[in-house]
Amino acid sequence: MPIIDLYTHSEQRRNLAHFATLASLAAVDGEVNAHEKLLLDSFANKLGITSEEYKEVMKKSNKYPIHPYNSEKERYERLYDLFRIIYADNSIEDKEMVLIKKYAIGLGFPSEKSNKILEKSVAIFSGKINFKDYLHLLNSENH
Repeated sequence: MPIIDLYTHSEQRRNLAHFATLASLAAVDGEVNAHEKLLLDSFANKLGITSEEYKEVMKKSNKYPIHPYNSEKERYERLYDLFRIIYADNSIEDKEMVLIKKYAIGLGFPSEKSNKILEKSVAIFSGKINFKDYLHLLNSENH
């Protein structure tokens, strides 16, 4: 088997594990609503999840481990995806917050840093950022 096949397989496993994480967050409140389902469908397509893998993830408890990433950008991208799923219903519940804290650490963020990242992410996704942070976000895009 060529080395590229191993990489693809490894990347597919990571994508499947990430999708399983997204699905478990979507279902943490007991059911996946229509908006969450649309987001999951979109993520499945983006991550190359087959229909068989999709069905398996949705019917069984999450058996896929969280894979930490060496790249901080990749960790932020995965965390961003998690927040998109959580905020599909425009709110974050206590159960979801507990899960996302575990996932942030599992992605490779140190515990103390993950708390700060999650606090800022909640403010951003809930629309409760202050002007200083808003201005910083806009200015960082221009540089």
